Amino acid sequence: MTADALHALDVGVALRLAESPVADFRTLADDLSLSVSTVHAAVKRLKLAGLVRPSSAGIGSVNRHALLEFLEHGVRYAFPAVAGAPTRGVPTAHAGPVFAEVMDSAEALVWEDPQGTVEGRALAPMLPRAGRLAERAPGTYALLTAVDALRIGRARERDIARRYIRRVLNVQPPHRSAVR
Repeated sequence: MTADALHALDVGVALRLAESPVADFRTLADDLSLSVSTVHAAVKRLKLAGLVRPSSAGIGSVNRHALLEFLEHGVRYAFPAVAGAPTRGVPTAHAGPVFAEVMDSAEALVWEDPQGTVEGRALAPMLPRAGRLAERAPGTYALLTAVDALRIGRARERDIARRYIRRVLNVQPPHRSAVR
């Protein structure tokens, strides 16, 4: 992997920045339980990938359309997810908060965490210490669980996750004109 290639944790940084566009590096680092230098490097890679636009003030602004396109069409290939062994943890994907009202899951997927409250199959989180997000940044937690649904979910889960992410990012899919 080259130094310029996106890392899985960059997705979490982009989602948090989309939620808190005026946040500084220290705030993002604290919210995501990362170091300031890790967040700085992530933002640099996100800018290079075109997912964050440079800005004269602050860190930069998330290119919401590009981020949505990457999440909908690329994240599951760039960062594939595989369910692992049963463990205790924090719910994600179809067991996460986005799906709580619309789906009943027989088997939960979780980010392994000894303080977690749910038994399920382990799914490696895209963001280190992701289990802390539920308390520190609940909106980012919900978005990251929706991204996990895009990575590992079936068609129905992916569709629900897409609609949720579009709504939160406030991005509508492009309208297609009829071909005559």
